[in-house]
Amino acid sequence: MTDAARPDDPLIKGWCPGALRPMLSGDGLVVRVRPFGGRLRRAQADGLASLAAAHGNGLIDLSSRGNLQLRGVREDSFEALIEGLHGLRLLDANAEVEGRRNILTTPFWSVGDETEYLTAALTDALAQEDAPNLPAKFGFAVDTGDRPVLQRASADIRLEREAQGGLILRPDGAALGKQVDVHTAIGEAMQLAHWFAANRGTHKRMAKLLATGQSLPTGFTRSMQEQTNTPTPGLSEQGVLAGLAFGQLTAQTLAGLAKHGALRMTPWRMVLIEGAQDMPQLPGLIAAQDDPLLRIAACTGAPGCPQALIETRALARALAPLLPAWQTLHVSGCAKGCAHPNPAALTITGTAQGLSLIHNGRASDDPAQTGHSPHSILKAI
Repeated sequence: MTDAARPDDPLIKGWCPGALRPMLSGDGLVVRVRPFGGRLRRAQADGLASLAAAHGNGLIDLSSRGNLQLRGVREDSFEALIEGLHGLRLLDANAEVEGRRNILTTPFWSVGDETEYLTAALTDALAQEDAPNLPAKFGFAVDTGDRPVLQRASADIRLEREAQGGLILRPDGAALGKQVDVHTAIGEAMQLAHWFAANRGTHKRMAKLLATGQSLPTGFTRSMQEQTNTPTPGLSEQGVLAGLAFGQLTAQTLAGLAKHGALRMTPWRMVLIEGAQDMPQLPGLIAAQDDPLLRIAACTGAPGCPQALIETRALARALAPLLPAWQTLHVSGCAKGCAHPNPAALTITGTAQGLSLIHNGRASDDPAQTGHSPHSILKAI
């Protein structure tokens, strides 16, 4: 193997697909559905499964922001799909509102609690005409359960708990938050979003802006609770968490899950089945907490993504038994690293020169080795 140059620069589109603004990929249109409150009622989950099978290739991806992407949607079927999504009440008023509604909600909430209320109120605020003009990937997290679980997930403005248990508003990248309550939280969040829009310059994410030394408005003085763990498959107070290899499931599996309860989305390649007491016996679900596939991120890869230079998921499955119990792995079809923007212990990136191996980095970082084949990479890790 040789020392490597940087991987081939991929095409970065700078926006994410939606339902009202789909994106063309190698296997057809990608239609991203953003469940309101991060939840699908049983009828919605069953209906979405039927739509995915009728108008797409039957494959559905769960994104790192808890959205569902229907893959392989045919262009001549798109209008019928949209009509179906409208009937299921899974659409925003227009593409602009849809683009702003990047809300990630903790799945660990109870009916009528602050999390449910704050998520609904934030959804309403982002649909108003005076909502701030924010970059496409800018997002919010409602992490207001008893313990924080979303601090390692992508978000720019966070509602969470302070060390004493009260509500705080915290910009991503800041160690301190501003004390709020259930009545003031959404108004303060909108003010912070407007502040970002007015001061961001060319920056698209909150943490990037704060890293420049930009001073926050006054009042951000409260310590946050630190996240100490990431949830794993199994029983929780609200139901059962079921893992999904690479965050993908089939329409058949989604329909099967709908028979067991309403579904709450997560950023961990898992869904929470409300009220369930046992793991359903359905294809593609991961029940074991030590399954190495839970520690592997892999994008769609070739041929589903036109920018991918390798088939990713077959390689990831071949590498899974070799992965030490403490290690994470990211297999990326190109240098964009869509499936895992953060560093991983090991990253394998597809390039025109072969597979590159990166230690403790992102898919776009300089590799330690390059020019690997799928066979030689098995030995290299």
